[in-house]
Amino acid sequence: MKKIEKVVRAKAAPKVPISELNIRKTATRLLTVKLVSTEIAYVQRALGTTATQEQLDERVLAVRSMPWSSIALPD
Repeated sequence: MKKIEKVVRAKAAPKVPISELNIRKTATRLLTVKLVSTEIAYVQRALGTTATQEQLDERVLAVRSMPWSSIALPD
């Protein structure tokens, strides 16, 4: 008699689109202040088109403590 083993795989966290609206909603949920457009643009550049909700949360929290020179694009 053969013993059948089940392979249990961890489900990958679902990815969410990195849109301005999703970033604003995340900031509203996590912060007491709104993000400005430069901060939103930075989060979009840093994460690309999709990311997990956890990655988005981490980046939104981090952007508030970053120096402005690393967020803003030079003219």
